[in-house]
Amino acid sequence: MKFKHTIQLRVRYGETDQMGYCYYGNYAQYFEVGRVETLRSLGLSYKQLENEGFMLPVSEFSVKYKSPAFYDDLLSIETTITETKGARVYFTYTIKNESNVTIATATTTLVFVAKETMRPTTPPTIFTKLLE
Repeated sequence: MKFKHTIQLRVRYGETDQMGYCYYGNYAQYFEVGRVETLRSLGLSYKQLENEGFMLPVSEFSVKYKSPAFYDDLLSIETTITETKGARVYFTYTIKNESNVTIATATTTLVFVAKETMRPTTPPTIFTKLLE
């Protein structure tokens, strides 16, 4: 089971450091944007999940920086849902610039938890059906 989605965003001036590079701490937010928009493209928003009593905290995050991004670069963030296993859902990411140079790759593991108890739970039926 794999589901892939790509979005674009532009590096804003305030996201760069004194050297003109996109600050490394921004990448976690870029991956989050990719993840949120991937779920939205499936027809499921984070807000809807929360309203239905589910939260999705990140339990693991790993990133490899390959090439710098700069102010005003248009980045493509490809997000793939690679697997679900029990309460966990696994994502991979690739960020490329307009020249198709890979800027960064990453993986995250998120865990479905019940909003009331904050304990791991099986993914909601709506999520599993959308992935089928």
